[in-house]
Amino acid sequence: MEKIDTFDAKILRLIQADAALPLDEIGDKVGLSRNAVWRRIKAMEANGTITGRAALLDPAKLGLGLTVFMMIRTDRHAPDWLERFAKVTRDMPEILGAYRMTGELDYLIRARVADVKDYDRLYQAIVSRIELADVSASFVMEEIKETTVLPV
Repeated sequence: MEKIDTFDAKILRLIQADAALPLDEIGDKVGLSRNAVWRRIKAMEANGTITGRAALLDPAKLGLGLTVFMMIRTDRHAPDWLERFAKVTRDMPEILGAYRMTGELDYLIRARVADVKDYDRLYQAIVSRIELADVSASFVMEEIKETTVLPV
């Protein structure tokens, strides 16, 4: 874990909310010069605290209005199967997150698709590429909270 001071924490909170915020404005809000802010951001990028910057898009406006969580069980745990599963999930842009789980599930996948028919296409694509013991899905009916902001 990287140690961050109060200035870095304030900078991180601001750029998580708006990565395009000008350095001068960040400096004004945290009480540092533009150059000091730039140096701190570059240092946090170099040490891996800041891993990238991205634009947040409205999925509904892009025709991706349905979030689906796929619960996966497998009877395969060999390293070659695990590598194939990781590759399959990484290669499919609809899959936003894939997680190896503890408990009764082996994997949880979070995906964005247009509708149930599009989900079926995704499901068929996954099962045609890798053997799975069981797949069930839950569709999000209401998004109560969705954020990329970490509590800094």
